[in-house]
Amino acid sequence: MKTILMVAEKPSLAQSIAKILSRGNMSSRKGLNGACSVHEYAGSFLGQSGRFKMTSVCGHVMTLDFIGKYNNWDKVDPAELFSKAPTEKKEANPKLNMVKFLQVEGRSCDYIVLWLDCDKEGENICFEVLDATVPVMNKPRVNERSVYRAKFSSITDTDICNAMNNLGEPNHNEALSVDARQELDLRIGCAFTRFQTKYFQGKYGNLDSSLISFGPCQTPTLGFCVERHDKIQSFKPETYWVLQAKVNHEKESCLTLEWDRVRVFDREIAQMFLNITKVAKEAKVESVSRKEKAKQRPLALNTVEMLRVASAALGMGPQHTMQIAERLYTQGYISYPRTETTHYPENFDLKGSLRQQANNPYWAETVKALLSEGINRPRKGHDAGDHPPITPMRAASEAELGGDGWRLYEYITRHFIATVSADCKYLQTTIAFSIGPECFTCIGKTVISAGFTEIMPWQSIPPEENLPSCDRGDTFPISEIKLLEKQTNPPDYLTEAELITLMEKHGIGTDASIPVHINNICQRNYVTVESGRRLKPTNLGIVLVHGYYKIDAELVLPTIRSAVEKQLNLIAQGKANYQQVLEHTLDIFKRKFHYFVDSIAGMDELMEVSFSPLAATGKPLSRCGKCHRFMKYIQAKPSRLHCSHCDETYSLPQNGTIKLYKELRCPLDDFELVLWSSGSRGKSYPLCPYCYNHPPFRDMKKGMGCNECTHPTCQHSLNMLGIGQCVECENGVLVLDPTSGPKWKMACNKCNVIVHFFENAHKVRVSAETCESCDAALVDVDFNKAKSPLPGNETQHSGCVFCDPVFQDLVELKHATMKHPMHRGGQGKRQGRGRGKGRRPGGRPNPKRPKDKMAALAAYFV
Repeated sequence: MKTILMVAEKPSLAQSIAKILSRGNMSSRKGLNGACSVHEYAGSFLGQSGRFKMTSVCGHVMTLDFIGKYNNWDKVDPAELFSKAPTEKKEANPKLNMVKFLQVEGRSCDYIVLWLDCDKEGENICFEVLDATVPVMNKPRVNERSVYRAKFSSITDTDICNAMNNLGEPNHNEALSVDARQELDLRIGCAFTRFQTKYFQGKYGNLDSSLISFGPCQTPTLGFCVERHDKIQSFKPETYWVLQAKVNHEKESCLTLEWDRVRVFDREIAQMFLNITKVAKEAKVESVSRKEKAKQRPLALNTVEMLRVASAALGMGPQHTMQIAERLYTQGYISYPRTETTHYPENFDLKGSLRQQANNPYWAETVKALLSEGINRPRKGHDAGDHPPITPMRAASEAELGGDGWRLYEYITRHFIATVSADCKYLQTTIAFSIGPECFTCIGKTVISAGFTEIMPWQSIPPEENLPSCDRGDTFPISEIKLLEKQTNPPDYLTEAELITLMEKHGIGTDASIPVHINNICQRNYVTVESGRRLKPTNLGIVLVHGYYKIDAELVLPTIRSAVEKQLNLIAQGKANYQQVLEHTLDIFKRKFHYFVDSIAGMDELMEVSFSPLAATGKPLSRCGKCHRFMKYIQAKPSRLHCSHCDETYSLPQNGTIKLYKELRCPLDDFELVLWSSGSRGKSYPLCPYCYNHPPFRDMKKGMGCNECTHPTCQHSLNMLGIGQCVECENGVLVLDPTSGPKWKMACNKCNVIVHFFENAHKVRVSAETCESCDAALVDVDFNKAKSPLPGNETQHSGCVFCDPVFQDLVELKHATMKHPMHRGGQGKRQGRGRGKGRRPGGRPNPKRPKDKMAALAAYFV
């Protein structure tokens, strides 16, 4: 019996597809990585019986990055990143062990069917999966295929079964185009970002951005926002005058007429027009025209239009909208949400999709009427050849989806019903009047047939005042004629919807990446989202764009990126050579980078007007070990210390508070120590600003505090305060926090594990002796006599935190409330030695992980 491995893009997608293909007759188990399940069932494949294994990845398996040393900002010239720096594919999420998982499941399989999302990114993931699985699969016979690709656009029985019956091959050209985009964005973005971040953060203290990033798509996106800001700032209002006339019709009713000249900008001329029309007592009808018009039903929905409407009408940001749309898709409520197409295929079952909505109370009547009277063929839109338009695939209720999920689903459904509804028809009546020599007009609209506006009421023709029944030559008495003084208004800041339109028009990003680029400029403090989801550039965003314009406008204009996108599309179509496009584009940007570096003074001139130098920023905090003057603490991201006398800047841990640590000094360099803390429920540790940036020992790396320092005798070091190996992560050591009393705790120096112990103890000290059972350092504890939990009212006790029965009830394991990645468990990036590795001072062996106590500690998890 042959074994067929099938791989989807997400665990929920794999489960849905397996349910359909197995008709629910399947068994499921967890994969070795704990994140992906494997669904197994028996069936037929290529005319023979087979055993199917359906599983998934979690998005991209691999990510592109520079090899080790080229990730060091301090040791590598950013210019080398364009060509000299080698890249490698690394696991996108090492914790998931996705490659090993795929190899385990792929071993001894005969065929593989790829159910990745059907777009360029999906094709790229196909080949990432194949790289992991094909080497361990059974070798196919000569001229026998073993790799198949399923093409589908929705999670419905029909679409999934059709995909399984019409398997194709993965598209290598589309995968290559994604590889090219990834490498271009990595090399170009990192080179510019590293240079300008180091240059400006070394000079200015209040930039309030931890990363001054550049992106080939991100920067033109910001450019659109700043361009609108510049138009607002340079706008000079002009006064103009409008002639407004009102005539009487029917009883006590007035009709407002619009002046055919619209407006004039000279007051004296406007006054002249007012004088010559004031002489007339009546308005004469010159003509009456009636014309039947139609407001067209919408084109079928694609991604960009969905993002526009969600932002403008639903108040949902593009990134958030795409997350919700993907969830609705994987749950089978809508079709694939990433598509550029606005035209339904000829064989699309419009009636079938419509019938699904026949029982929803919000639109049941409209749907039933369409099904009985016959649907209208949707308008012919653009066929991009990717996926059908976004369509509801099954019925849903507000209770099922709730909140934003329901709001987006409701819009998608209403839009779909509108595409098969009739156009809105109305009668437009235009009456032309003359008052003296001047001409005025009045227009009225009367709905004949509401059509699609019944289901999309926000698109309906607004009710207008009724026009009088009249003929040419009729006259109406004038009730009022006056001159209105007005001013021209500046444009408003760009809305997200307007920005999406501009990005689509100029070819910046794709339907999938547009939300990411908009989200990036918001997160990096280049724009803020104001009411109405308008994007207002920050000072930093404005200065950056103006600086790019000053040095090289092509860095911010959409033209060069648009040209690159066209080249990438040619790679996807097999019409351009991957290597040639890559080399040519990198050569262009390398030249631009060198010119940018040589001309950086032009941007710096703009920066110094808007931002304060480091020396003038921050508050005095701790003394420099070189000049013994106070260094200033700059709190704005990235927080750091600056010595204006030595002109040196020292990085600090982020996302926490920094304060002086008891005015104690580092024995190695005489710098005053500071204490970093993530709050009362988190962890804290002292650090030497100089050692943190310049590791003093070979086994230490940049970014280590005193809780990882291997100094043999310093009272703040790991060697003096380390107690035992962490009960969770591999490389961490639990270190006493000497500042935590009276609620004493020890914290892992690698992950976010915290162990609370000995509350209300007077003193807690780490002993030089070790536990005979687990080699952890013993702890000496002094309790207050009134609050001692020790038996027999004893106040002092020495023992092992893990093994001593007296201490067992006084220990509680928790997790720190932290967000910074350097404190997440299992990262294992800084393999510092200490009590958890090697030997302690005096020749004592390193402590073992107290396995028999882990279960007891785990019971206290919060």
